[in-house]
Amino acid sequence: MKKKVVLITAGPTKEYIDPIRFISNDSSGKMGYLLAEESKKLGDVILISGPTCLKPPKGIKFIKVISASEMFNQVKKYFNKCDVFISCAAVSDYKVKNASKDKIKKTIGKLKLELISNPDILLEVSKEKYNNKRILVGFALETNNLIKNAQNKFIKKKLDIIIANEPSTINSDRSKGAIITEDKIKKFKSISKKSLAEIIIGDIRGVLTR
Repeated sequence: MKKKVVLITAGPTKEYIDPIRFISNDSSGKMGYLLAEESKKLGDVILISGPTCLKPPKGIKFIKVISASEMFNQVKKYFNKCDVFISCAAVSDYKVKNASKDKIKKTIGKLKLELISNPDILLEVSKEKYNNKRILVGFALETNNLIKNAQNKFIKKKLDIIIANEPSTINSDRSKGAIITEDKIKKFKSISKKSLAEIIIGDIRGVLTR
C-alpha cells in the first residue's frame, strides 16, 4: 500500500471566560495519541492536540492548540494534504461570546455567561470529503441511545467509520462501545485503548485497500 498522510485531532479544547477561567470538555487525549502512534504504520502522521499532559509520539508532526477555533484553523490548513482524517478531539461545542480581558471578580449573586457555538470541525471538513476521496473517522460519546446517536452522526457527517463510546471511557485506559461502519456494528466491552487503536487502524487499512 502506498504511504498515506493521516491527520488526527486529540484532547480537549479550552474556551476562556477570562484569563484564569475556562469551559472545556473532559478528555485526557489518550485515545488520540495512541491512534497517532499506531497510524505511523500507514505513513506520515499530523497530530493536532488540545491541552493534555501527554508526551506526543516520536516521528510525527505535532501541533499544539488551545481553542476550538485554533484547532479548526490547523485542520483546514492540513486537511487537503491528508488521505485519512481521524477526529478524536473532544472539541468544546460552545465558547463565551465576550470573554473578559481581566479576571472577573467574585461577587454575591449570579454570573451570566452568553455562549455561542463553535464550528463543528468534522461537519465542515466532511463537505470536502469527496474532492479527494478522503477517509473520515469520527467519535461519538453519548449518555443514552449510544448506537442510534452515533449512526445519526455517521450519516450526517459522511463518515467511513465512527467509534461510539460510553462515558466510562473518559480519562480511562480502557474503552467500551462499538465501531460502526456502513454495513457493520462491532461492539466491544472494556478493551484497552491501545488495542482499540490497533483495531481502528486495521479497519482504516481495510478501507484504503478496497
